[in-house]
Amino acid sequence: MKLLLKFNLVFLAVFLGGLAVSTLIARSLLQRDAQEEVLDRARLLMEKASVVSTYTATQIAPLLREQMQHRFLPQAIPSFSSMEVLAALRGKYPDYGYKPAMLNPTNPRDRAVEWEADVIQQFRNQPQRSEFVGQRDTPTGRALYIARPILITNAACLQCHSTAEAAPPTLVAKYGPNNGFGWTLNEPIGAQVVSVPMSVPMQRADKALLTVVGLLSLVFLAIGGALNLLLWKLVIQPVRRLSALSDRVSLGELDAPEFSIRSRDEIGVLAGSFTRMRKSLVHAMKLLDR
Repeated sequence: MKLLLKFNLVFLAVFLGGLAVSTLIARSLLQRDAQEEVLDRARLLMEKASVVSTYTATQIAPLLREQMQHRFLPQAIPSFSSMEVLAALRGKYPDYGYKPAMLNPTNPRDRAVEWEADVIQQFRNQPQRSEFVGQRDTPTGRALYIARPILITNAACLQCHSTAEAAPPTLVAKYGPNNGFGWTLNEPIGAQVVSVPMSVPMQRADKALLTVVGLLSLVFLAIGGALNLLLWKLVIQPVRRLSALSDRVSLGELDAPEFSIRSRDEIGVLAGSFTRMRKSLVHAMKLLDR
């Protein structure tokens, strides 16, 4: 097997191994960054919902208190307002979602589906937990969701949600006597859930990975080409000339031209040794001819 072929086989093995390891590491880093980007978006939407809820509770609800005695207005409820604001956002970004999911909601549209109920149960089983992050499959692709518990920390809220008899008549008239009652203080009754699609960030991560792999391949190919050129010029060509000259001398062509190379590397040392050996051989042959 030729030296150049052996070198290229070893280089190809190193190249493929290095490319595989680099691809795995780059893929892991890019996907982690993509997930962090999605998580940041989800937290931003969650904070927006919290801000809207706080604004409704402190600024809107007091203005509607007198009207609520005659007719129940859901616009005065913080969870309803945040749901409406983020629902408007879905008109432009339909894959984004927000829901104040509850096990026993006042508004039936807030009732938790099966996977949301599992998340709420996580908060009930781990009261110290303040956030839950997970992923799930949706009809439009993989989505990341972030959930935070909904707790009743203000005893005044139980005036509307303890029993139907204690609740305002306008609330019972709108939603009935079976929805949103039996809540207890400091117990998770639901979870704020924000869902954000992962498809777009992951596609960007995959494109970035292809770019990285392509650049690495070009770098390896450039290095391989440069090393092949150096190996050919500095090693293979001189060795071939030296080998051909050695064959001629070994066949008795003592008048073969000398091998001259201006180099102080290993090839130059080998050429110098061959020249001295050739001179010694010529001198010995002359002594034998006497």
